[in-house]
Amino acid sequence: MTVENAVRALAGSFVVASLALGYWVHPGFFLFTAFVGLNLFQSAFTGICPATMIFRKMGLRDAGSPAPPRS
Repeated sequence: MTVENAVRALAGSFVVASLALGYWVHPGFFLFTAFVGLNLFQSAFTGICPATMIFRKMGLRDAGSPAPPRS
């Protein structure tokens, strides 16, 4: 999995989870959905995404990077 795919999967799962929590638990969880959307929006312009930094430190590779050799 690449960093880009992991960010999309994380954002998608956060959006679905916060929508479900907002519907069934408390409407305040919809603010978390807005936060995820705003973070994605600002990262498109600034290139700064905390999730990307975390995934890179975890060892995920960027798209287009050569895959590590298998041993």
